Amino acid sequence: MKTYGFGIVGCGMISAFHAAGLAEVPNAKLVAVASRHEQNRRKLMDKYGCAGYADYREMVRRDDIDVVCVTTPSGAHLEPALAAIEAGKHVIVEKPLEVTLDRCDEMIQAADEHRVRLCGIFPYRFTRGARILRKAVDEGRFGRLTLGDAYNKWWRTQAYYDSGDWRGTWKLDGGGATMNQGIHAVDLVQWYMGGAEEVTACTACLVHERIEVEDTAVAVIRYRNGAIGVIECATSVYPGLARKIEIHGDRGTVLMENELFSRWEFAEPREEDEEIRRLYSVPRDLKAEGVADPGAITHVNFREEFKEFLAALESGAELPISGREARKAVEIVLAMYRSARTGESVRLPMQPGR
Repeated sequence: MKTYGFGIVGCGMISAFHAAGLAEVPNAKLVAVASRHEQNRRKLMDKYGCAGYADYREMVRRDDIDVVCVTTPSGAHLEPALAAIEAGKHVIVEKPLEVTLDRCDEMIQAADEHRVRLCGIFPYRFTRGARILRKAVDEGRFGRLTLGDAYNKWWRTQAYYDSGDWRGTWKLDGGGATMNQGIHAVDLVQWYMGGAEEVTACTACLVHERIEVEDTAVAVIRYRNGAIGVIECATSVYPGLARKIEIHGDRGTVLMENELFSRWEFAEPREEDEEIRRLYSVPRDLKAEGVADPGAITHVNFREEFKEFLAALESGAELPISGREARKAVEIVLAMYRSARTGESVRLPMQPGR
């Protein structure tokens, strides 16, 4: 089995989870990291014994790098991704893929033209609970899907937004509680429901100061299959609640908190249902991952996505989350922002541009 060399561009907080995930993938090796900030890149260099670069353009030209992970601020994903693509590298981009549809599409088109693979990071698709729920959807256990709701009611301190000049800006953060934190829930619910058709939203900045973007957002979604739903995203809810996904149909209901289930019920029970409820029920003392502390997450789901990504490279199979797939959640978030700004419903697909 081939061992794939990896490079990471951007050595902020999330890069540590990429590096930790890669360290547990047998056929992956972290070769080098790149960051303008020497202190940040030195932390990864010292921990993983990899090379370090101030200029990512130099790093992506290394012959022993096959894949580049882009973990820069959200609105600065495109440029290092293009440099890696043009150097013939496969690219994995941290969520969101980019902060405008034009920038997403430029990245996707470049990957197509250079015949390399472009993957988006959405690690919560790789939890066991998320996969069990997707299997139930695919098997038609819900009957006709009627409601698909996502709630990402988290908390961020003012110090969080003050900790980086890119946080809370349209240019580099791409938005607030919805684009940065809630996009995970947006991705999950649209994945289960089969994509969105129309979005009507309202957003506000209610708690935080010195940011351009929202810390509270609510949207009504009409899905392509005719079902409807609600999306709520916030960083204004103390102390922060577990992410919830609720999927309903005329033959079943599942309520998922993080990757566990507080309700798993179908009109046609199966023997496996009791085991699922036993193994994946929400405990009373559920620790809600990342709801108040952005660093309080696990690298395990990153590891699982990296494993599937490399398996797809080996086999030529479809990527777990392609660039086009990662674009879908960005489009829904941008539709929410446009609807909130104009006071009108927004039909999908949207025209590029925010």
